[in-house]
Amino acid sequence: MTDADLITACRQGSGRAQKLLYERFAGLMLGVCLRYLRRREDAEEAMLGGFAKVFRALDQYRHEGSFEGWIRRIMVNEALGQLRRKEPLHLAIDDLTYDVPATAATAESQLNADDMLALLSELPAGYRTVFNLYALEGYTHPEIGELLGISEGTSKSQLSKARAMLQRRLAAASQQAVSSTSSPKELYATGRY
Repeated sequence: MTDADLITACRQGSGRAQKLLYERFAGLMLGVCLRYLRRREDAEEAMLGGFAKVFRALDQYRHEGSFEGWIRRIMVNEALGQLRRKEPLHLAIDDLTYDVPATAATAESQLNADDMLALLSELPAGYRTVFNLYALEGYTHPEIGELLGISEGTSKSQLSKARAMLQRRLAAASQQAVSSTSSPKELYATGRY
């Protein structure tokens, strides 16, 4: 069943179509919510609230752009609302006091997607939110400012700080991975010991 067929059936009140729509997009949308909310329970609550809004607003979808993108936008807004209720954004946090110098991530990094998501989830709420909106959702700084009630400059600053913090954490994680997989002899030979 295509998205268009599914939308039509949902608009006609088909419970089977609603279930199919939910099953088709739930996993992906839970992933979206998890990027903004640290606790899985909060992300699931946001996702369920988002789907309730999707079903109520289905008549407003005008088939302009992708249906998945339309649902994603609702989920992002729902996750942001949940974030405001559960975790203050503290957009002025500046805790970049790490011993590891900032370096670019390399292909040698032994991190997988789950590790990267874990690093993202450790960012302060403001950094994480702006990074997700800009880097993963494709919002512009003026749009982020409007969504979060901050200035465009604050959005840019938060993104810069988030990137710097991620670089430091990636470097630290990469060094830790290399240290744990290399023998002392290998580390000594490469100058990393």
